[in-house]
Amino acid sequence: MEREQNTASTPMLQKLGVIVESDLVQKIIIGLILLNALTLGLETNSVLMTEYGQQISFLDNCILSIFVIEILIKLGYRKLSFFKDGWNIFDFIIIGIALAPATGSLSVLRTLRIFRAMRLLSVVPSMKKVTQALLSAIPGILSVGSIILLIFYVSAVLATNFFGDDFDTWFGNIGRSMFSLFQIMTLESWSMGIVRPVMELFPWAWTFFVPFILVTSFAVLNLFIGIIVDAMQSQNTEKENSATEAKLKHEASLQKEMSLLRKEIKELSTRLKNKA
Repeated sequence: MEREQNTASTPMLQKLGVIVESDLVQKIIIGLILLNALTLGLETNSVLMTEYGQQISFLDNCILSIFVIEILIKLGYRKLSFFKDGWNIFDFIIIGIALAPATGSLSVLRTLRIFRAMRLLSVVPSMKKVTQALLSAIPGILSVGSIILLIFYVSAVLATNFFGDDFDTWFGNIGRSMFSLFQIMTLESWSMGIVRPVMELFPWAWTFFVPFILVTSFAVLNLFIGIIVDAMQSQNTEKENSATEAKLKHEASLQKEMSLLRKEIKELSTRLKNKA
């Protein structure tokens, strides 16, 4: 993240903003997120809550208060530029959910507090890198997903027509067929659970199921992996190019300064000779 100084911020906010965004404070925030995830997990244990409920709730509120202070300092330091960073918006929404009232009809929001652990995605550099790669791969993933959906729909129609009358539970309609085909794609009890019983009545059924498995499980799904790997490689290439470009700019700046320095030295030398 670029740490640009916001001229609209007071010197105190600038100082606090730099401190909050420092590596040391961010490491502390990571530790607090992990601790908070642990406390939220402990709250699911009724025995522990009966004995240590007040202490756990107090610790949870203290950690939440620190997160709120962190967000407020960043807001005061960055002003509107705070919302130009998607990760800041992500943190803001997560903390906002935690601050929402969790009583009455909104009691379900209390369960959503565990999303605070998701802040690790924005503060741990390695997680952030992987997440950014996944986000950049979304267009390709959607394309592959559309292909899989098309294959599933065509296969479901065929399976319903082929096997629906005799195996209503698995292939009675398109919905059931798609669910059964999804189970087959995941290779979960596909042989003894579905395909072999169907083959007892339709010996040729393997000519339908085997190509379906080959296409979905071993071909199309591997495209997801390829897209994600390509996205991560592209991200690394962009970083390397940015670093190279910055290095070249720095070298060009140094060369320019050296040229100016040589020129000044030459002019100074000429003046001294003229005076002599």
